[in-house]
Amino acid sequence: MNLLQKIFDREFIAKNVAECNYQAREHIYQLIHPDMPDPVFIIGCSRAGTTVTFETIRSSTDLNSFPYEIPQFWHSLVGPWDDNWHSEAATHNDAQPEHRDKALAYFYARLGKGLMLDKSCINVMRISYLHSLFPNAYFIYLQRDGRDNISSLMEGWKQRGRFDLHQYLGKLPADVQINQGEYNDWCFFLPPDWRDYNQASLEEVCAYQWITANQMALDAKALIPSEKWIHMRYEDIFDDPVAMFQNVFAQLQLPFSEQLKSRCATLNKRPTSIVNGPPKKEKWKSQNPEAIEKILPTIEPMMQTLGYQ
Repeated sequence: MNLLQKIFDREFIAKNVAECNYQAREHIYQLIHPDMPDPVFIIGCSRAGTTVTFETIRSSTDLNSFPYEIPQFWHSLVGPWDDNWHSEAATHNDAQPEHRDKALAYFYARLGKGLMLDKSCINVMRISYLHSLFPNAYFIYLQRDGRDNISSLMEGWKQRGRFDLHQYLGKLPADVQINQGEYNDWCFFLPPDWRDYNQASLEEVCAYQWITANQMALDAKALIPSEKWIHMRYEDIFDDPVAMFQNVFAQLQLPFSEQLKSRCATLNKRPTSIVNGPPKKEKWKSQNPEAIEKILPTIEPMMQTLGYQ
């Protein structure tokens, strides 16, 4: 498409009109500063059940949310390039007062005034940063058995291009030869010290992602008031999902409607927008048994910390 065709392309025009509207509404926010509550953040390692949790909670009419993750926005405030590509993490030292205003203006312009729910996988590495910006924010932390979580990460990595980070970050400033050169990019999120794993096996990389994500969440937990920290186990979806989410909504001080109750009752039978097939325990035994067996000694300390045997 040449420049002239692009200028008159309907989709191009619509996108630019929408962006102009968003910018105008952001300016309105900066002028009137409407009262907006601090957000609710769903955090956890990728493939830990954050998507099924997000899709369930966002079905409530009492929250606003994007139907997708927004790493590009969070990167616009603090990106890996701001810290010599150490990782996609951010700490309280990175928090600036204008970041709060920019975030609330961004949400207000696109979703309106109301309680914002966000699920962006990089935010498990940004809890202290987000808490500094939003001291009254809720954090919903998801944990999952490392064997299943790591196996699911591996399955995601195998979906070439779907979760690759170059689509958000561009080409990484290091040679990536994971699994003997099978993968030349990272997937899901870029953890601290990622360069040390650029020649590792896929199962070692995914194990490191799982350990790091959970350790960073547990380390940050001490900073968050107990009433603002909601801890969930993926496995409870199979045992009593109604009680599981009823407790979450009670902690959020939001109504738990009959519609939500009905949705929760069938969670273990419903696929999510990310994972094919309904949730299932011990998928690792049919997906990646040999690979998971290799990393069991590596993940054992975190497994014990999280209460798994």
